[in-house]
Amino acid sequence: MISWEHLIYFAVVAVLLWTTGAWAAWKSRAGLAFVTTALGLCVFFAFIVAMWVSLERPPLRTMGETRLWYSFFLPLVGLMVYSRWHYKWILSFSTLMAVVFICVNLFKPEIHSKTLMPALQSPWFAPHVIVYMFAYALLGAAFLMAVWMLCRPQKGNFEAVDNLVYVGLAFMTVGMLFGALWAKEAWGHYWSWDPKETWAAITWLSYLVYVHFRIYRPNERPLALWMLVVSFVLLQVCWWGINYLPSAQGVSVHSY
Repeated sequence: MISWEHLIYFAVVAVLLWTTGAWAAWKSRAGLAFVTTALGLCVFFAFIVAMWVSLERPPLRTMGETRLWYSFFLPLVGLMVYSRWHYKWILSFSTLMAVVFICVNLFKPEIHSKTLMPALQSPWFAPHVIVYMFAYALLGAAFLMAVWMLCRPQKGNFEAVDNLVYVGLAFMTVGMLFGALWAKEAWGHYWSWDPKETWAAITWLSYLVYVHFRIYRPNERPLALWMLVVSFVLLQVCWWGINYLPSAQGVSVHSY
């Protein structure tokens, strides 16, 4: 049976393939970039599926398990961006971010129990987390592009950034709705202003403000890019930073 200790074998193969894809993108060898990046995604997803089978539950309960999905979605979104806008650098950056999260999982292994607490046995739990992780990956790509454009003002285009934010915000909204349905089934109410929920609302509103700002102030580009940087920082607080805030210690229903 596959266990967490096997992650390194799948990760090494996947990262080598993603790195090859990133190199191929820089060399304008699009075919090789697509094939190797896709193969790396298949290898990494095979580990996720194997863990799912081994644990007899979706690998979504612990922070490490969510990082697993994020590590998978980052190169996937990078490939989507490369396919649409042909940015040579995006696969390198998405691979680098994925490697960071994989390394955190490798150097900070967790105990992965098959048992799920009753609140996590809802059918809404898995789609809630998976959709959120995909949204986070899209918004992570938007963050990378924003930083790139702040460093290289003449490079990139706002159409690509805006499209990523629009789609990412849409998936975040769907994930939030799934979360509300999950909360209703698990705790009897759709929203309780739990610290995690509060920061989720703050993050959602920050990206919504960005969308409206771009509509009404389309020429103020540097400020818009900095808004994306701040929004991504808020996203990180919502995802894992909340665990270190005093307001969430011992009171959050999202502490498993």
